[in-house]
Amino acid sequence: MPKAKSIYAGLTQLGKETSIPADPSLAKLERVPNPHPGTDYLVRFTAPEFTSLCPITGQPDFAHLVIDYVPRKFLVESKALKLFLQSFRNHGAFHEACTVDIGKTLVKLLSPKYLRIGGYWYPRGGMPIDVFWQTGLPPKGLWLPETGVASYRGRG
Repeated sequence: MPKAKSIYAGLTQLGKETSIPADPSLAKLERVPNPHPGTDYLVRFTAPEFTSLCPITGQPDFAHLVIDYVPRKFLVESKALKLFLQSFRNHGAFHEACTVDIGKTLVKLLSPKYLRIGGYWYPRGGMPIDVFWQTGLPPKGLWLPETGVASYRGRG
């Protein structure tokens, strides 16, 4: 009996050596079918070592990102997401642009029921910047835990 085609057959990066894309526009985000499309549940990705560049000075900027979403038909493939996030290493953009662009890119790929992203940017020049974006209200009854990221307190 012939083997059924795997729902993961179209993935091009998982299980293979894959280099970090030089820019977010070159990254290939991939998705897989949601195994529970009729159930509201939260998927959380945390990237505590996100890096990008200041578009003016070229200095590195660092953030702790928290991405929460409620899937419909698709899930983002995690290796592809990691490579996408790593592609910002040499990308120049302000904190607000990075944070919101990541959220909007995921919404375009997944069409989730709900997505929110929190960018907790470490201070440079003495001022931390936190950026938050979401698509709307979460589904009623969804367990939406706090992000777990404390407000910046410096050394005190």
